[in-house]
Amino acid sequence: FPLMAVMCGIAGGIEICITFPTEYVKTQLQLDEKANPPKYKGIADCVKQTVNSHGVRGLYRGLSSLLYGSIPKAAVRFGMFEFLSNKMRDESGKLDSRRGFLCGLGAGVAEAVVVVCPMETVKVKFIHDQTSANPKYKGFFHGVREIIRSQGLKGTYQGLTATVLKQGSNQAIRFYVMTSLRNWYKGGDPNKAINPLLTGLFGAVAGATSVFGNTPLDVIKTRMQGLEAHKYKSTMDCAVKIMKHEGPMAFYKGTVPRLGRVCLDVAIVFIIYEEVIKVLNMVWKTD
Repeated sequence: FPLMAVMCGIAGGIEICITFPTEYVKTQLQLDEKANPPKYKGIADCVKQTVNSHGVRGLYRGLSSLLYGSIPKAAVRFGMFEFLSNKMRDESGKLDSRRGFLCGLGAGVAEAVVVVCPMETVKVKFIHDQTSANPKYKGFFHGVREIIRSQGLKGTYQGLTATVLKQGSNQAIRFYVMTSLRNWYKGGDPNKAINPLLTGLFGAVAGATSVFGNTPLDVIKTRMQGLEAHKYKSTMDCAVKIMKHEGPMAFYKGTVPRLGRVCLDVAIVFIIYEEVIKVLNMVWKTD
């Protein structure tokens, strides 16, 4: 299991380094309020303004928090999924899609509470801080220290409810789709091998499904973790204000850049996960 966590974490870290600019743009677009008025006209304009003001490095603001959290996140996500799925498999060792959904939900909630909420809060604050007139965070450790000094430990746990809802639904959808596609492909033969490229394709489909299924929760989470989160009394209040002032389309801000990053992320991580499981099953002759 530690090997799986490290491998998935490293794979996730490499993917983050490659695709982080899409995460940066997604977050900026989600933070950009129509009522303010909006700062960016779209994806290209966000990239252009950031590079003009801060150079290419500006597109990587907040990367460190996701890098530091990649291995712990993978450990909690897949560790909890394996724990729950081993309890819920039927007599033949098969996990149906409904149970895969529930195991994914449990994994998502666990990673949200233990790792993702503080990781995402720091990321969003760093990205939001870069657009301030006087940015105050000089680096990861300085930023975390400043957040805790001014807001206490709870300052790293902003938007916990929205994060739990987002991550829970994320992994529930992804593991449901992956389990469904895997069972469909294997038919009635549990020993039928799946090509890693096909696993990657299934992962990309699972990732895309989660993006279209829960981007509204991602937008709410981002707003609840930004530097202006004090405007919202609760997760529900945030949702109501977005709908009232910006309309329903605001809940899908950042969908395109999020789609690009998530599809690649989920595809890579599921390939690593499946391949490590195969190796471990050969070494330990497990079921």
